Amino acid sequence: MSVRQEGHVSRPRPAGPAPSAATGRSGHAATGRAGYELTKRLLDLVVAVVLLLLSAPVMAAVAVAIAVTMGRPVLFRQVRPGRHGELFELVKFRTMHPVDLTAGLVSDRDRLSRLGRWLRATSLDELPTLWNVLRGEMSLVGPRPLLVEYLDRYSPAEARRHEVRPGITGLAQIRGRNELPFAERFRLDVWYVDNRSLALDLRILVETVGAVLCRRGITAPGSPTSPPFLGGTGPSAGSHGATAPTGGSGVPVGSGTPAHLWTGRLPG
Repeated sequence: MSVRQEGHVSRPRPAGPAPSAATGRSGHAATGRAGYELTKRLLDLVVAVVLLLLSAPVMAAVAVAIAVTMGRPVLFRQVRPGRHGELFELVKFRTMHPVDLTAGLVSDRDRLSRLGRWLRATSLDELPTLWNVLRGEMSLVGPRPLLVEYLDRYSPAEARRHEVRPGITGLAQIRGRNELPFAERFRLDVWYVDNRSLALDLRILVETVGAVLCRRGITAPGSPTSPPFLGGTGPSAGSHGATAPTGGSGVPVGSGTPAHLWTGRLPG
């Protein structure tokens, strides 16, 4: 029945299902996740701008050193997959000589210059990547962006690492970096995707400083760079689908992970 009040007809609202407690919780979680993503993006912008300004003289000096010792180009550019597999151009300082069969520069070990080794050891080669953060293609914290050809080699679980923006540093970087086999890195990446928070991001950023100063995990065992990921049948991939035991923090710990890499308790 309609009720007329001051010339306005009000109609009864159609009856509908009452919101459940689960619906309320999911809505609250979605709101919290949106707030986290906004805060994370603001943090990325502020830190990237500040670091780009502060490191400008250092980047200029590195650019000159690369041009003098290795020639041009100064920057290394390569297409990498980002969030949801969308492609973008990653920018870093160049650390290797180009392939030259006549000079015997074929393998990564031969092509990596002395200056390049130092840049990688100090992580100064990553400074231009702050532009990718500024452009929104990357974040300060997240799974590292790997090669495009790896996309069809991931298992469905491993492919979830692309649900978030790739990062300059991440959980795998502070827990062993190139010392870890790919299976361990991917498990850590997916754990981060499921447990990401501002507290976790800040913890990773703080621990990254220590990892860089101590120069941990710069090279893979027996290789100056990371070996290629060969997929589920490759020896570098580890075992797909295996359930990893977890440490006290709930982070999966594989049998191949050095014990000293799992100290400390991470926020979930």
